[in-house]
Amino acid sequence: MITRETRGTNRTVKSTVQTWTKPREVIAFAREQGVAIVDLKFVDLPGTWQHVSIPIQELTEDVFDEGIGFDGSSIRGFQHIHESDMILIPDPTTAVVDPICEVPTLSLICNVYDPVTRQPYSRDPRYIAKKAERYLIQTGIADVSYWGPELEFFIFDSVRYDQNAYSCYYFIDAEEGIWNSGRDQGRPNLGHRPRWKEGYFPVPPVDTLQDIRSEIVLRLIQAGIEVEAHHHEVATAGQCEIDIRFQSLTRMADCVLMYKYIVKNVARSYGRTATFMPKPLFGDNGSGMHTHQSLWKGGRNLFYDERGYAGLSELALYYIGGLLKHTPALLAFCAPTTNSYRRLVPGYEAPVNLVYSQRNRSASIRIPMISSSPKAKRLEYRCPDPTANPYLAFAAMLMAGLDGIRNRIDPGDPMDTDLYELPPEELRKIKQVPGSLEEALRALEEDHAFLLEGDVFTPDVIETWIELKRKREVDAVRLRPHPYEFYLYYDA
Repeated sequence: MITRETRGTNRTVKSTVQTWTKPREVIAFAREQGVAIVDLKFVDLPGTWQHVSIPIQELTEDVFDEGIGFDGSSIRGFQHIHESDMILIPDPTTAVVDPICEVPTLSLICNVYDPVTRQPYSRDPRYIAKKAERYLIQTGIADVSYWGPELEFFIFDSVRYDQNAYSCYYFIDAEEGIWNSGRDQGRPNLGHRPRWKEGYFPVPPVDTLQDIRSEIVLRLIQAGIEVEAHHHEVATAGQCEIDIRFQSLTRMADCVLMYKYIVKNVARSYGRTATFMPKPLFGDNGSGMHTHQSLWKGGRNLFYDERGYAGLSELALYYIGGLLKHTPALLAFCAPTTNSYRRLVPGYEAPVNLVYSQRNRSASIRIPMISSSPKAKRLEYRCPDPTANPYLAFAAMLMAGLDGIRNRIDPGDPMDTDLYELPPEELRKIKQVPGSLEEALRALEEDHAFLLEGDVFTPDVIETWIELKRKREVDAVRLRPHPYEFYLYYDA
């Protein structure tokens, strides 16, 4: 058992990190830690954590077998009302003392089951991720995939927004925003703000969020998530990044949701608000989820070959070929919001060009060259953003890469040049990512056979996803007047 103590800004918190496998071990651990409440978390189809809490007295071994009931018709992308009964089965390996709650609370991530068949629910994103891991083993190609997403986010001081029949607006403010450099605020304006696109790595006082990020790091560690580094990101007004150590697919997806949960709640405790929205500010860099990935078998990194381009094996190149070929469809899961395509535009370090390259952040797939170790060889897929449901996004990326390996898809030649500086005639030869969520959804309709292999995704999941995204997001945005249209057309 590993016990750590971390001292936050406001209070001291203790962490006991241990991987349990048996329900009785979890129950004993909870009582040992003085837990009063057990929080049962699960993920909806779009990728947001939901939860229900029970007193510690209700946590018995039967709960890990029989589960806890809930209304599936009230969860996005789940059941209709006439078949709404669903159950949650806690996964004992996810038990951790909740790093946010003031009342001592045990957090357990749950799998969703059908109460009639007692089988895993086909639309449970966590189940899809676990099926992807099983399918990888069944192919014989590898026995584990490792994932290291870099989630970027903004911390603002305030946000106001509304949408109704007669108005539409949003107002964002951050003390750190460069637009406040001339503000007369009734007290001294102390300056020291990152300029547009110049927020990468400055020390305080320009970086005003050092202590908040450090507090987030301590809470992540408390939750059993290994952290490698944290820093200010490129944009003004509070863009941040905290890098967490790679994990296997489902475990990393669990970590991503805990990461977002901790970031949002710690920011709130400081009177701030955090968002993982890809493009909240016009004219500055957006927030991505650059996703590092590799395949391993028998403890050996299958992506490494010292003789290959950028140290990549032939297998890794085929994996890249699969990602590039299927990117238009992948982005329906990896860049799954209308706002995602405000980020995926030329400039702003956005990965719009479907090519691969070593060290090159203007390509959609970058091969990091920081380390020469075979263990460190990986690829970085730069198209995803942090609004993605990580269970679905990681599973879809893995399936695309495996399709590339099985079908020996040639990724073409690498492009080791600044793609943003290419002449227009050269740039036109390079395929680019979809320009909208609607384009990505159409691509998914036309290209999803690779996702159905091994029954990892099912037609029902894909159809439900497309319907949900079209009705609740694409059509909802398309039908409403945009504020900028008044600027363009009011005097027409």
